[in-house]
Amino acid sequence: MEKDSWKTTLLLAYQSLGVVYGDLSISPLYVYKSTFAEDIHHSDTNEEIFGVLSFVFWTLTLVPLFKYVFIVLRADDNGEGGICALYSLICRHAKVCLLPNRQVTDEAMSTYKLEHPPQRENSSRVKLLLEKHKSLHTALLILVLLGACMVIGDGLLTPAICVFSAVSGLEFSVSKEHHQYAVIPITCFILVCLFALQHYGTHRIGFFFAPVVLTWLLCISALGLYNIFRWNPQVYRAFSPYYMLKFLKKTRKRGWMSLGGILLCITGSEAMFNELGHFSYTAIQIAFTFLVYPALILIYMGQTAYLSKHHGTRYEIGFYVSVPEYVRWPVLAIAILASVVGSQAIISGTFSIINQSQSLACFPRVKVVHTSDKIHGQIYIPEINWMLMILCIAVTIGFRDIKHMGNASGLAVMVVMLVTTCLTSLVIILCWHKHPILALSFLFLFGSIELLYFSASLTKFHEGAWLPILLALFLVTVMFVWHYATIKKYENDLHNKVPLEWLLALGPSLGVDRVPGIGLVFTNITSGIPASFLHFVTNLPAFHRVLVFVCVKSVPVPFVPPAERYLVGRVGPAAHRSYRCIVRYGYRNVHQDVDSFESELVKRLVDFIRYDWGWTHGISNTCNEDDGSHSGGSSSECRLAVIGTVGFAGRPAFENEETMQPRSVTVGFPTVDSIADVTEMAPLGVVERRVRFAVDNESEADSQSEIDVQLREELEDLYGAQQAGTAFILGHSHVKAKQGSSFLKKLAINFGYNFLRRNCRGPDVVLKVPPASLLEVGMVYVI
Repeated sequence: MEKDSWKTTLLLAYQSLGVVYGDLSISPLYVYKSTFAEDIHHSDTNEEIFGVLSFVFWTLTLVPLFKYVFIVLRADDNGEGGICALYSLICRHAKVCLLPNRQVTDEAMSTYKLEHPPQRENSSRVKLLLEKHKSLHTALLILVLLGACMVIGDGLLTPAICVFSAVSGLEFSVSKEHHQYAVIPITCFILVCLFALQHYGTHRIGFFFAPVVLTWLLCISALGLYNIFRWNPQVYRAFSPYYMLKFLKKTRKRGWMSLGGILLCITGSEAMFNELGHFSYTAIQIAFTFLVYPALILIYMGQTAYLSKHHGTRYEIGFYVSVPEYVRWPVLAIAILASVVGSQAIISGTFSIINQSQSLACFPRVKVVHTSDKIHGQIYIPEINWMLMILCIAVTIGFRDIKHMGNASGLAVMVVMLVTTCLTSLVIILCWHKHPILALSFLFLFGSIELLYFSASLTKFHEGAWLPILLALFLVTVMFVWHYATIKKYENDLHNKVPLEWLLALGPSLGVDRVPGIGLVFTNITSGIPASFLHFVTNLPAFHRVLVFVCVKSVPVPFVPPAERYLVGRVGPAAHRSYRCIVRYGYRNVHQDVDSFESELVKRLVDFIRYDWGWTHGISNTCNEDDGSHSGGSSSECRLAVIGTVGFAGRPAFENEETMQPRSVTVGFPTVDSIADVTEMAPLGVVERRVRFAVDNESEADSQSEIDVQLREELEDLYGAQQAGTAFILGHSHVKAKQGSSFLKKLAINFGYNFLRRNCRGPDVVLKVPPASLLEVGMVYVI
């Protein structure tokens, strides 16, 4: 590695401290307090305390170090990590995605990176098994939704336990009877300030995060070394697995239940994978291996060394008891700052997972605000922020105890890790094309560890662990109902779309006028005329001089570069001035403002018009002669070209002229009746075509002159329409279950989905449409 590369990597490793390791680094504040809460007490022989240290050491070594740093971080999706990244990878390598709107052209994007090395026979069998059984597709989606819900639950619980644990150090400055009355108000005040500052974004104070966490890591390292040499230099003997066995043998059921507190030592490990896109794999690996991991081991050794010489009651076990009295106040201040940084990181991660779930059509529409133009991924969701704040304060006031908060947080963390382990096992087989035995070994080794801790957490159901379970059940239900209704609406749109000939037949003879301006008709389908536009023209017999059918769709990649975002084509002949534009976003993309979107769309249309007249009329047609599709004067849709920021000096990146075979991807749900409708969701076969230069030299001058005139006229019409104004035509839908539907379906659709639709953000807010330019078309969907 070059010198400059090393400097960049070390700088990223330093910056990652504040974003990635805030939560993980403050776990020593509450691990021993939760572990020794009531289940076990350390005796004069130190067997219990040494056994706990042994568990902490091997858990930190196996899960964050071996599992995440050396294995899971390599399962990135174009540099992005997280549960949605794993799901995206699996969906690109196996046809298990429930999202509609799949197109072969999406696979040509630079971020798709779909490789096809020779597959092992066993790997192919696993892939075929997954693709064959529709129930497995739905089960995989529910597993991903469960993991996403637990990430949201962790975003609710982590700020509460982190800040409460840090502030609890005040117990040494106030009397025990006044301790609770002082800690809870201060914790709530800090939490209110933390959530109230979210809308400013972390980029304004982000430079402050890394120094705080670095100072905290150095502080706990020094405290650990001090306590080791001061009280018990022989504490390293607890690293032997023998002490784990001895611990379980002596404590039996009580020791097994206490594992629910020990697992808190790895809370925040998932952030290494979730925040991978902001840093590099090497930077995160260096930061954890050479700084975070040694600091955590030292502080736990130091706490164990202190407790091995101070055998008191469980109320005297905690982080601050091992801190020398003369540095207790500075350590308290640093701990509070570090807890705020750790809470900030998990709150940002919650915003990110909700945005990704919304992109997967698995979460009701919310307003996503991009808080920084320079730093990617800095987003803020207002309604989620205030809901988290209220629930976080309610948890703090309701539990008032580190033990109960730790039980709830621990269960949420374990579920997320179990989901990550299962998805990574599939990635090993489907994406890395390794032997299934290797994936099963990975699943068995780490899954058994996590199942052990998960089972211990479940025993604390009545002591706080019920909260993440209740929250997950609620959120999974909401997300699955929203996803189900969205799929059914899409199928309804496909089934009821209008033939193109209907649009071309509209004109003054039928009493339909073309008015000045640009009409942007938003639709979910990628071809044909949506039924909402038929409803619009039926009630208002006029539409705009320039008509653009816009489909905003999500694709299973983290980011779609601006140069590859727009697919543009004609709808009908050039004289009709109708176009289709498919705008593709990745699951981590943030939609742009409407002003920039409108101007960008017009720019792409201009580029497409110039390209279309220059290439189609000067070069022989690339469409099939037998399907009747050709360009400028076509009566059908022929080409969807990628219109980006590059010039048109050669043939386009790719064209959507593939032969399609019917195959349904709406697994888990009833399919639509028309095979032709289904094929648009997942075209398979691609027929490669080449551009052939066939220009007649004798008529070249006349032809070029005619092209220039027609090109100029079309561009003038487009610019004139832009000056006249742009109208955004959106569907305003009401959904109800059809007669004869089951009670469960009626409950989900008539009550659940419609309640969510009425109380979430409208599509105009999500798309950032100005109210003065909005036209809503009422539609009733019977599904």
